[in-house]
Formats: sequence, C-alpha cells, structure tokens
Amino acid sequence: MVKAVGRKRGLGGFVEGAGCFLRGLGWVAARPRQWLFGLIPALIAFVLYGAALVLLGIYAGDLAELVTPFADGWSAGVRDGFRAVVGVLVFAAGLVLSVFTFTAVTLLIGDPFYEKLSERVEDSLGGAPRAPDVPLWREIARSARDSLVTLVYVVLFTIPLFVLGFVPVVGQTVTPVLGALVSGFFLAVELTSLPLVRRGLRRRERFALLRRNLSATLGFGTLVFLVFLIPLAAVIAMPGAVAGAAMLTRARTTDLAAPTA
Repeated sequence: MVKAVGRKRGLGGFVEGAGCFLRGLGWVAARPRQWLFGLIPALIAFVLYGAALVLLGIYAGDLAELVTPFADGWSAGVRDGFRAVVGVLVFAAGLVLSVFTFTAVTLLIGDPFYEKLSERVEDSLGGAPRAPDVPLWREIARSARDSLVTLVYVVLFTIPLFVLGFVPVVGQTVTPVLGALVSGFFLAVELTSLPLVRRGLRRRERFALLRRNLSATLGFGTLVFLVFLIPLAAVIAMPGAVAGAAMLTRARTTDLAAPTA
C-alpha cells in the first residue's frame, strides 16, 4: 500500500523536484559503472532519433508546404516567409515530441537495465520495495502500452500548443513555457513509472499521484526536459534521470508494509 507524503508545494515543491534530478545525476556521477550500465540503451536510441531528426530537418520545408496549401495564392515573399516560420515550428514540434518519445523508447529498449538501476538507487537509500513477480515479456508489453497511452496525451496537448505558436507575442513567450511544463510532466510520468510500478501502482494511480504532487513533478520533469534539449545531453543524463525519478518517488511516497528486496 502506498500513500502520498505531504511535502512542499508551489515553488518549494518545484525546487525539490528539480533537486531530485540533480541528486540523481550526482548519484550516477559517483558510480561510473552504474552510469555506463545505463548508457547502453540511450546510445542505441540516440542513433535512431538522430537519423530521424536529420530527415525531419531536410524535409521540414516540404512538410510546411504540404500543410499550408491555403498560402499558394499569396505573394511570393509573404508565402515563403510564412512557410519558413511553419517549417521551424514543424521541426520544433518534432524536437519536443522526440524528447518525450526518446525517453519512452529508451526505457522500453533498456527496461531490464533501468529497472535494475532504479532498484539499486533505492537500495542505496534504505531498500527498494520488492517488485511484483511478472515475466519480462509482460513487463515490456505493459511499458509499451503505457507509453503509447501517454503519447496520445502528449499529442493532444501538443496540437493546441502548436496552433498557439502562431499567435503573435503569445506564441513566442507563453507557448514555449507551457510546452516545457507539459513536456516535463509527461517525462516525469515516464521516468517515475519504474519505481511506481515496483510499488504496485497502475497507470491511473501513477497519474493521480503525480498530479497530487504537481509542483515537484513539474520541477523534476521540466529540468529533465530542458537538459534533454541540449545535444547529446539526453544520452549522457538518462541514467541520472532514472536515478532522480527513484529519488522523487521516495520523497513523495510512503511505503506501508512493503517488503524490501
């Protein structure tokens, strides 16, 4: 049985969540073998996503032309300028989605790696709850299903933010902030799935717990998102993000009568 712990909210909770990510980076930095252990799946995913983003960058202009047929009759200068902006927004939307899906795909590829890494973090902090005895193939299927559901939510939020990006001033100020917060929340959903599933929580229960601890969730996830935007940082920092998610879970939950491994 798991219940949420009453902790800091608002700015204090946001700072606490961000601090969990930094502590996770510190944990793996102090244990290079664990960092290398968690690096393998991230490297595999990076190669796949690097190729996809290069292709998106090459064809962003063609995609912009495809989604703006209404601009065909405009003057050449206005049409080309508008489509250039749309092309940038298309690439930006692809970059945001890639940051989130990179985490989901990396966790899926490296499920056994990151499950063990997350468990080792909790063991170093006093003991990890014993995970449910589930076959590996079923656990991977569960992870893929949950990631697909979460991706649907991400797309539902990304579409209106993409449209909002066309609004003058708001699109260049408010929209990037909202995009970072939304992306951060769903990154936290993915990264905390390992320690929360270990506690027997289903997808709806995990979402509910993170919403109740929204400020800490956003602090953790938003900082991860911003770091992951830096080239190669997603690969290097992925093991630290997994470790930080385990720390965030321990900071925001209490395990009652949970046997430890």
